[in-house]
Amino acid sequence: MFSKSKISETNKPGPAADANKPSGAAPATPPSKPMAPPSAAPATPPKAKPPASALSSDLTITGNLQTTGDIQIEGKIKGDIRAHLLTVGEGAIVEGEIMADDVVVNGRVIGRVRGLKVRLTSSARVEGDIIHKTIAIESGAHFEGSVQRQEDPLNSGGASAVKTPAAGGTTTTS
Repeated sequence: MFSKSKISETNKPGPAADANKPSGAAPATPPSKPMAPPSAAPATPPKAKPPASALSSDLTITGNLQTTGDIQIEGKIKGDIRAHLLTVGEGAIVEGEIMADDVVVNGRVIGRVRGLKVRLTSSARVEGDIIHKTIAIESGAHFEGSVQRQEDPLNSGGASAVKTPAAGGTTTTS
């Protein structure tokens, strides 16, 4: 098959191996693709975002929930929730603190809501303080508590950049 000289020539690194080959001869086996430089090596495609975790209407959870993904709640939760996107369904009840990048409330929340973007739809019922970067409250939403704007509402230990005191000066804690 191959002579020892051809094997050693194909295994030689660099252009010297190509210089020893006759110009009219076709290569016996194509060389493997050169490796990309280390700076461009991680060319793996981004992972697909997993679907939201759905907690059905017949589910009651006592305890804290934490994820870097999305959660759709239709049941009842007694505990704190941390997520990327949290959607509280119309029939859902959450008793505890909510902390998420995006919070959409269609149901009932009893406790503090912290989010970069907080949206209360017309069917929302919130009893507790809302700490947000941006907020939208639709007509018909029921809200009882204070609203405070912060540049980083997810950082619970830090001081806020902008504070809006509650109108009555009262704070309800649960």
